[in-house]
Amino acid sequence: MKASTVFKGSLLALSLLLAAGAFAVNKGSLELNNPVSVGGKQLAPGTYTVQWDGNGPDVQLNILKGNKVVVTTPARVANEDRASDHNEAVVNVNGDGTRSLAEIRLSGKKYVLDVGEAMGGSSSGNSSGMR
Repeated sequence: MKASTVFKGSLLALSLLLAAGAFAVNKGSLELNNPVSVGGKQLAPGTYTVQWDGNGPDVQLNILKGNKVVVTTPARVANEDRASDHNEAVVNVNGDGTRSLAEIRLSGKKYVLDVGEAMGGSSSGNSSGMR
């Protein structure tokens, strides 16, 4: 076998591997203890899966209950200096007492997901546990 054929085959395999990594789905688990608004939709308390494609900074975040997407909303992946110690959802408590999801932090990750209308803004810092 010629060296150029081996090189071309190796280059093709590497290209496919890198392309597959570029489209990898990122995911985590979100547990809400209270009703929370996300992208204009009210989510009941419970356990959800969050997933998005790519590394950002701007991504489309899907929130699923079981295998069904219940809401899709824009999010921004923001780098942090240190990894989060645990999973948590940061929610804003609005003037009318309703809650809206502002940020998702995933255990062991050095980034946060700023969610929807809260992207780039500050939150009140109220947290809801995530699992």
